[in-house]
Amino acid sequence: MPELPEVETTVAGLRAVLEGEVIVRAEPRRADLRWPIPVDLRQRLTGARVTGLGRRAKYGLIHTDRDDTLIFHLGMSGRWRVDPEEIEKHDHFILETGAGRVVALNDHRRFGSLDIVRRDELEGFRHFVAMGPEPLADDFDAKVLHAALQGRKAPIKAMLLNQSVVAGLGNIYVCEALHMAGISPVTPAQKISRPRVEKLVIAIKDVLAAAIKAGGSTLRDFAAPDGELGYFAKDWLVYGREGESCHCGSTVQRRVDSGRSTFFCPKCQR
Repeated sequence: MPELPEVETTVAGLRAVLEGEVIVRAEPRRADLRWPIPVDLRQRLTGARVTGLGRRAKYGLIHTDRDDTLIFHLGMSGRWRVDPEEIEKHDHFILETGAGRVVALNDHRRFGSLDIVRRDELEGFRHFVAMGPEPLADDFDAKVLHAALQGRKAPIKAMLLNQSVVAGLGNIYVCEALHMAGISPVTPAQKISRPRVEKLVIAIKDVLAAAIKAGGSTLRDFAAPDGELGYFAKDWLVYGREGESCHCGSTVQRRVDSGRSTFFCPKCQR
């Protein structure tokens, strides 16, 4: 599943094509993806000017001068294609600008989503209302995370994947951040000291920033809107490296927690 860096990369690619442009065509090519596409989506977007693009957790945001925000989620395999030579079977939503540019949301597994809400109602959107802080925001710091972990007996990895604790973190970057911070993924959250939480927050911010700079990680079908693949995967320290050597000389191990693979170094992470 595309995670925060992949969504950030996608938004940056769409910004170059859509920002400031008038939408002359907004065409849903089916009635639903993961859930029904709003029936008034075409009407609310056609003729509107895109005033900006952004991201909340793993959701992309496209704002218009009608004070509407189109919210998209890429699901398991979704991606936007820019100026495709032809529309494909799995291009389920098309946007065309007055400048003649076309972007198509391609999602062959249909686990993605499209919603549209009033911009002043964005924070109350059903998937945002209980979300925690953005991990790259200035107000996400050791004090905030340490407070959120108090009294929580769940493993630290599970807590970091909990979107009400911090928004947008996924399996890849949590594994990498915990390794960078030297924290075992199974450590009870409440037992992590404030100094170790400070290291963890720095690691989270650093690994996300590095992944965004690299264009994200290529995982299954993910690609940026221009078709370029992300290259952060070559820099993974533990994720997907079971049986390989860690930089400390030990061997990267894998365990399965709640159906998800957790990669870690038993020597580096305590």
